[in-house]
Amino acid sequence: METPWEYRYAHRMKAMKSSIIRELLKLTQQPDMISFAGGLPAPEVFPIARFQQACNTVLENNGAQALQYGTTEGYQPLREMIAERSLRYGINISADNVSITSGSQQALDLLGRLFLNRGDRIIVENPTYLGAIQAWNAYGADYITVPVDEQGMITDELEGALRKGAKFIYVLPNFQNPSGSTLSLERRRELVRLADQYGVPIIEDDPYGQLRFEGEHLPSVAAIDSEFRGNNGDDYSGNVIYLSTFSKLLAPGTRIAWAIGADNVIRRLVQAKQGADLHTSTFNQMAIYETSKDGFIDQHVNTIRATYKERRDAMLEAMEELFPEEVSWTHPHGGMFLFGILPQSMDATELFKTAVERKVAFVPGSAFHAAGGGENTMRINFSYCTPEVIREGISRLGIAIKEELYKK
Repeated sequence: METPWEYRYAHRMKAMKSSIIRELLKLTQQPDMISFAGGLPAPEVFPIARFQQACNTVLENNGAQALQYGTTEGYQPLREMIAERSLRYGINISADNVSITSGSQQALDLLGRLFLNRGDRIIVENPTYLGAIQAWNAYGADYITVPVDEQGMITDELEGALRKGAKFIYVLPNFQNPSGSTLSLERRRELVRLADQYGVPIIEDDPYGQLRFEGEHLPSVAAIDSEFRGNNGDDYSGNVIYLSTFSKLLAPGTRIAWAIGADNVIRRLVQAKQGADLHTSTFNQMAIYETSKDGFIDQHVNTIRATYKERRDAMLEAMEELFPEEVSWTHPHGGMFLFGILPQSMDATELFKTAVERKVAFVPGSAFHAAGGGENTMRINFSYCTPEVIREGISRLGIAIKEELYKK
C-alpha cells in the first residue's frame, strides 16, 4: 500500500540498498541451515561470566554515572586504556586522539559526514568491506578500485589510481573482509610512501588485527606512517585515521569501537557524532573497560585465536577434500573469513540458490566489489561454526558447486 511518505525520501536514499549480508542472516533462522554467511564471532568464546561480573561491579560502584549521559568523546578510562594498548603496536597517542563510537560502522558513517561531498572519489581495495560501501554510498561517493591478491592491495597499481584524484584511501590491512588477505610489510610501506607523495590520507580499518594465529605480527599502517614522519608521540598528526573495535575481541552486541586520529580530526568527529547520537552508551563503555582491564583481554584474545585457528584449519581441510579442483580459495593467517574463487563461467549468485536448497549459505562475492565484478567469488566465514558443523557445511557446499559446475 502506497503512503504519502513514498514521495518524500531524500535523494540520498536512491543510493541506499539493504545489506545482502543482513538479509542473508535471516537464513540462519531456517531449520537445519548451516550459515557461513554472517561475519559472526563464535558465541562459545563470549566472556559471559566476566561480563556479568563487570556489569555488577559497574552498577554497584558507579551505577549513577553508568546510567547517566556521558561525554561524546567517550569514557575517559576506556580511551586511556586504548591509547596505552595502541602504544604496544607502535601508535604513539594520548586519550585525546581517541574517540569512542557505536561500532566501527558508525565511525565509517561519521567519516563520510566529515569528508565526502557528492561525487568525491575514494580509493578502495577490490574487493572491499561491504559496510564501508553502504556507509559512503549515502554521501554520493564514487570508487576507484585497486585489486587485491594474497599479499593485500597490489600497490604497483595504486599510483595509477592516485592520479585520478581521491579524498582518501580505505584499506583493511589484516585478514581483510572479505578476502582474508593481509597487506605485506613491503606493500604497507609503499602505501604510506605513495599516499604521502600524492597528499592523500588513509583510513585504516583494523577489526581483525589482533586475531592472528599464524605468522608474525606486522606493524599497522598508522605505525608505519608515524615512523615515516618521525612522530615521537608528542603530537599525533599522521596521514592515517585508524579504526578498530571490541566487537571481535569481546562481544559485538555492546557496539563499542574507536577511532584514532589527529586532534583536529577527532574534534570534528566528535562534532559529527553529537548530531548523530550525543554519545555511545555510557554503561556499555564502562562494562567493556571493567571486562578488559587487569590483562583479561589479552588472555581472552589468546582463547579466540586458538578457537578460530582450529575452525580455519577444519574448513581448509574440508575444502581440500570436498571441493572440485576447479575451485580455489585464500589461506588467511587470521581473522574470520576466506574467499572462494569459482571458475569464470560460474555465477556465485546462482550457486547461492542451489546452496540454500542444500541448506548451506555463504555471501556471493560481487557484493564486495565497489565498481562491479567478482561474480565468480564467494565469502565464507569460518569463525561461527564448530569444526563438525564446518565439515558438514563444506560437504553440502561442495555438492552444490558440483551440481552447478557440471550441470548441462
